[in-house]
Amino acid sequence: MQTTGFAAYAPDAPLAPWSFERRDLRADDVALEILFSGVCHSDLHTCRGDWGPTYNPIVPGHEIVGRVIATGSAVTAHKEGDLVAVGCFVDSCGHCDNCEKDLEQYCRNGFTGTYGGRDRVTGDPTQGGYAKHIVVKDHFVLRMPEGLDPSKAAPLLCAGITTWSPLRQWNVSAGTRVGVIGLGGLGHMAVKLAAALGAEVSVFSRTVGKEADAAALGAGKVVISTDAAQMKAAAGGFDLIIDTVPVKHDLNPYLPLLDVDGTLVIVGQVGPMEEAVTVPLIMGRRRIAGSLVGGIAETQEMLDFCAEKGVLPEVEMIAMAEINEAWDRMERSDVRYRFVIDMATLEG
Repeated sequence: MQTTGFAAYAPDAPLAPWSFERRDLRADDVALEILFSGVCHSDLHTCRGDWGPTYNPIVPGHEIVGRVIATGSAVTAHKEGDLVAVGCFVDSCGHCDNCEKDLEQYCRNGFTGTYGGRDRVTGDPTQGGYAKHIVVKDHFVLRMPEGLDPSKAAPLLCAGITTWSPLRQWNVSAGTRVGVIGLGGLGHMAVKLAAALGAEVSVFSRTVGKEADAAALGAGKVVISTDAAQMKAAAGGFDLIIDTVPVKHDLNPYLPLLDVDGTLVIVGQVGPMEEAVTVPLIMGRRRIAGSLVGGIAETQEMLDFCAEKGVLPEVEMIAMAEINEAWDRMERSDVRYRFVIDMATLEG
């Protein structure tokens, strides 16, 4: 299938148009016309080589909402015309213990990224959702539930599931005391989802002025992390803290805020962190953990929950031609809270 997209031709180059081929359908494949593609900070990091060298050209994008245009001969779960979604990975080994437990994101043999990966059959580089079409193995294609606005839903496929997975793993429910560090693309979804689960949600911010936004998203309180008195008053007050900050930072101020058996989960920064002091961990049986995205079953659960509860990301719609400006703005945190590309603008 011949298609078009926007690709990075080099780590220091802006994204530019590219015409390329998608693979022919295998028996278990689904072909999509992409309608909307979310913009994730991971797109920028990968294309610029921040997490290691990659191939070029590379088409980023792993928050995809589209419509089925063709299916392979063995596909029964999807049909032409269905509204569907694709997230951060498009294949895994399928037979290791984690894959068999619906934890494909922790595949022992490595999952295949929607972009930045290699096809498990041919070894060809995978290309993502900043494009007109994509071909994906049917198991990794998600059903879009009725009532979920497709023009806003794309960031659920990364920001949504990245924060939903730890909320589910640590059994957040009515009355659970949840703190969220950072109120960006990930953080605002953590607040919305935790609040929808019935949790008591607080936001940690370094600066004042976030109270109105936090309240609108579902948080009951904002704690200024640079205010020693506010941090001291919050000591022992949280069962779970989700850390969405995407750069190296100090965890130590937050550890005493956990109650006994409380957990701080890192979902933002990929790489080195400041050295942690173990005293709060030992004295309170507290934990520091990490979490990736969720598996396919958990992602479908999240989409269904969002449709039931009316949870959607706060998005700004852009045209494909605006993507380089959007990346610049994203680096400056000048977006509330996620960009979504209207892929109908690609041809124009």
